Amino acid sequence: MVQATILFMAGLILICIGGDRLVDAAVAIARKLGIPQIVVGATIVSLGTTLPEVLVSTTAAFDGSAAIAAGNAFGSIICNTALIAGLTQTIRPTKKVEASSLLWRSGFFFAVLIAMNVYGYVTGSYGRPVGIMLLLLFALYAYLNIRRSASEGEDSQEEEKDQEVSVPRQLLVLVICAGLLYLGANLLVDNGIYIANAIGVPERVIAVTFIALGTSLPELVTSIVSLIKGYGNVGLGNVIGANILNLLLVIGIPAAVAGIGLERSTVTVDMPLSLLVMAILLVPILVRKKASRVQGVSLLCIYVTYCILSFVQ
Repeated sequence: MVQATILFMAGLILICIGGDRLVDAAVAIARKLGIPQIVVGATIVSLGTTLPEVLVSTTAAFDGSAAIAAGNAFGSIICNTALIAGLTQTIRPTKKVEASSLLWRSGFFFAVLIAMNVYGYVTGSYGRPVGIMLLLLFALYAYLNIRRSASEGEDSQEEEKDQEVSVPRQLLVLVICAGLLYLGANLLVDNGIYIANAIGVPERVIAVTFIALGTSLPELVTSIVSLIKGYGNVGLGNVIGANILNLLLVIGIPAAVAGIGLERSTVTVDMPLSLLVMAILLVPILVRKKASRVQGVSLLCIYVTYCILSFVQ
């Protein structure tokens, strides 16, 4: 238990270091290329911080742990939105978000999640055809990000491009930081599962709490660091982008490779709750073009209640 605790803390340190540098590198690239922060957060940053979820779910699917593969994805969406976005919106609500940047990504997320919920409710699993379809949707999402990035701007004044920034060097930093985030999250997850198993916690509960929280720590650290450094839209974009990638890659890859089954509670509880918390986060921002602390506090209360009920049940 002592060794597990030490490794758990080592993972936390790696995530903190990787998250800090990843934000700096992403913002530097955004300034150099004139790309809005929310676009960078929803693409480059979210792809890097979602790698732990992708690898954990794919490994779980190969090992036959379907509850972990599916629970990790939807548990991470709930964690990203209710805990991470809830915390950041409580501390410093988002102001002056460009609605066009947010609207199409929100619509994309809700359309995919609703379709997946209905299909999962009817069939009880995601087979290879569904996995392939999700990967094709990921290709479409990536294409839309590239195509629309030139026309997307932010209401707030953009800072001048930093002509001294080396884009290849910053991309290398991003790759290294993503590696640190993965290694750190892996240490956290492995040792968190060990500790949870020692006290008799069920597999699905481990997936939607310990594993989801562990693999979402890169998003948490990245969002907090973005907030501290004044790049709040990077954090918001990261959460939205990571949630989309959780649907398309974290479910899509293991489903395309081996197919995954769904527990009834995943379809009846986790997926509808994912839809609810994202609606609480995004709808007011789309309507008012800014968030409020009420949203943040509401999301945090939902997350605490969800965790308590998961353990009680």
